[in-house]
Amino acid sequence: MPAQTSMLHIRVDDNIKEQATDALGAMGLSVSDAVRLFLRRVVIDQAFPLELKVPNAQTRAAMEESRAMMAIRRARFATADELFADLEKSSSQ
Repeated sequence: MPAQTSMLHIRVDDNIKEQATDALGAMGLSVSDAVRLFLRRVVIDQAFPLELKVPNAQTRAAMEESRAMMAIRRARFATADELFADLEKSSSQ
C-alpha cells in the first residue's frame, strides 16, 4: 500500500525557481524531487543538510562592500591586474 502524501506549498522568487528548475533538470531532477530529497536528508540526519554559518565580521564587511559596489555598479579594482596585485599582497602578509 503506497504511503499517504500531502501537498507542500512554498513561495519562492520566480527567477530563483526558473534557475533552480533549469539546474535541477540538467541533473535529471524536478524541483519536487529536490525538495523530497532535501526533506529525506533532514529526517535521516536529524539536521539541516547544508552547512549554515553566521558570517564573521570580515565576511559581513565584504558582503556589505559587495552590496554597495553592486548598488553603484562600480568594482573595487579597475583592472584584473590590480585585483591580482592586491591578492598577491594580501597572501604575502
